[in-house]
Amino acid sequence: MPLTIGFDLDMTLIDSRPGIRACYLALAERTGTYIDADLAVTRLGPPLVEELVNWFPAEQVPAMADLYREMYPSIAVAATPAMAGAGEAIEAVRAAGGRTMVVTAKYEPSAKLHLAHLGLEPEVVVGDLWAEQKAEALREFGASVYVGDHVGDVRGARTAGALSVAVATGPCDADELRAAGADVVLDDLTAFPAWLTAYREAPGAASRA
Repeated sequence: MPLTIGFDLDMTLIDSRPGIRACYLALAERTGTYIDADLAVTRLGPPLVEELVNWFPAEQVPAMADLYREMYPSIAVAATPAMAGAGEAIEAVRAAGGRTMVVTAKYEPSAKLHLAHLGLEPEVVVGDLWAEQKAEALREFGASVYVGDHVGDVRGARTAGALSVAVATGPCDADELRAAGADVVLDDLTAFPAWLTAYREAPGAASRA
């Protein structure tokens, strides 16, 4: 099996806050419903519907999710930059002879639009999986490492039996990520290439970072 490393998307590879904020504001304007978009983008990670239940009656959430996803490509994609070190992290895996995959709770077509717009080219993209569900895709493609920013990503990695590498660039700080069971906590993806080199040379030592 080739080295396969999975990455989360929102707040791991991309800074999705500007685009998601703009999309929530557009949804609020379209529906006449108040949404605190600034608050919403501080808790990215879980599926869209888990945020929408804070603003809409439960029976309206499926329709609101559909409307949000309809508006999303034209509002959010161009407004969303890559996180520092994202491209270099993917290239580091490729240079090591490995392959990369993205496993995200984001709607898969939207995830693919972001990656294409930013020129990030993982070999596999799987959307609509959150927390422990991510283990399904990680196991299917034989990922030995999963990189994410949320305690849900840590749980997904551990459920899959993969090494959990966490980056403290999302809503969960380093202490939360360690407490959730992350094997490695990095400040951000700019530290990933050096960590990967150390991991390949001495997996046991690197996993205690």
